[in-house]
Amino acid sequence: MTPNPSSMQLTSKDAKGRPTKLVWIISLAASAMLLLLPLTFKLDGKPHADWQQFLGRFHPLIVHLPIGLILLVPVLELAGRSRPALREAAAFVLSLSLFACVAALVLGYLLSYGSGTTGTGVTRHMWGGIALTIGVLLCLLVRPSWACGSTHRGLNHLYPSMLACLLLLLTWTAHQGGSITHGDNYLFEFLPASLKRGPFAGTSEALAPGSFYALHIHPVLDSNCVSCHGDASVKGGLRMDTYASLMKGGQDGPVIFAGQPDKSILLQRITLPTDHKKFMPAEGKPPLKPEQIAWIRAWIQQGASPTVTSLAGVVIREERKDPPLQQVEDYSARMPEIVQAAQAAGVTLTPVSSNLRDGLILNTVNVASRFGDAQLAQFTKFAPYIVEVELGRTVVTNACFDTLARFTHLRAIHLEGTTITGDGLAKLAPLSQLIYLNLSETKVTQASIAPLSSMKNLHHLYLYDTPAQPISAAVAGEPAANKATK
Repeated sequence: MTPNPSSMQLTSKDAKGRPTKLVWIISLAASAMLLLLPLTFKLDGKPHADWQQFLGRFHPLIVHLPIGLILLVPVLELAGRSRPALREAAAFVLSLSLFACVAALVLGYLLSYGSGTTGTGVTRHMWGGIALTIGVLLCLLVRPSWACGSTHRGLNHLYPSMLACLLLLLTWTAHQGGSITHGDNYLFEFLPASLKRGPFAGTSEALAPGSFYALHIHPVLDSNCVSCHGDASVKGGLRMDTYASLMKGGQDGPVIFAGQPDKSILLQRITLPTDHKKFMPAEGKPPLKPEQIAWIRAWIQQGASPTVTSLAGVVIREERKDPPLQQVEDYSARMPEIVQAAQAAGVTLTPVSSNLRDGLILNTVNVASRFGDAQLAQFTKFAPYIVEVELGRTVVTNACFDTLARFTHLRAIHLEGTTITGDGLAKLAPLSQLIYLNLSETKVTQASIAPLSSMKNLHHLYLYDTPAQPISAAVAGEPAANKATK
């Protein structure tokens, strides 16, 4: 008698629609493979192939799909009590959520492995994703027994219990992912003070009260760097959430050399052109403000101490607010001419914001060694539109003050590391909008900066490593700070 071929085919479900033993074996084998994934491809903190990072960056987009699908399952199951067709939809949605979990897990692992990102948060999020995927798979396996009304009492409660645990696991895993992006304290940052002292109390580093590091350096790093270089997410083996970790450095060695700002990788990276591959902060985050970079440079140069309360030559008067920004003339019709002039000189003229009337920033970092007084004078025709000039480490001389005096909308001037002596600084006095002036590492003297005392809006004056550097400087409105600029 010839056997019926159809009777020899492997089936995934038995007569009651439940998974066969073979399906269970395959599912358990797949779960074991997922658990072995981190052991097979270890997160070593080193970047790997670019294609892995490219694909991995789709993870933040895909990861929301399994979240929505899993949350929809219990809604459909409950609604299915009165509408049986919805329970069939629940089974379909649960199946879709498994494929979505696998896709999100693979892309997330590629993102972490390819970029070399490690950290407590990354590890927790990864294991949460693995556990969530296995949990969805197990729910799919036990659901048919529950749906067909198993005579075994325990099986009738197993699926709802597993689904409830799956929702809790989803919440925890999603929180770990959010912590990587927004920081460990994102969820509980604005809790009432009474709760913060209780179960949600933080474990942040104890900073020296009133120190320059605590007031000005740590907040800058915390806001701009810790999301990629903190406990939750560690790129390049570098953590910046504590002073000890910051000074320890990462895989490339120390990023700060006390007393040697130009040798410090941290300062190098934050002062690169924004389109440079190694510019920091990365991933489209805005660059640090000029005054923040100046604080970091001065802090490193003067020892990178976590306890010192003031830096010589650095004056920060927090109680005074900057004057409102005066808008410049509309220069949209002259944009082709501006772009052509910038390209010819090798500089950049970057809009402050999407609103062109907020003005332009003249940046000479790419041609600093050959940018002098003559080159600066070529941009006088655009003076009504320029609100900031970055001339640090260029070859301009005291003659530049005649040109700068014609930039009537200037709010910030960088002259650090130039050869100026300060003769002619008085010509800047009419610049009523000037709030920031960096003369550090120059030859300016106390006598040459005296005319600046009449500039009421000049709130940020940097004089460290100059003959004009105050003997003592203070921070945030102490008497010595006023004496330093007046």
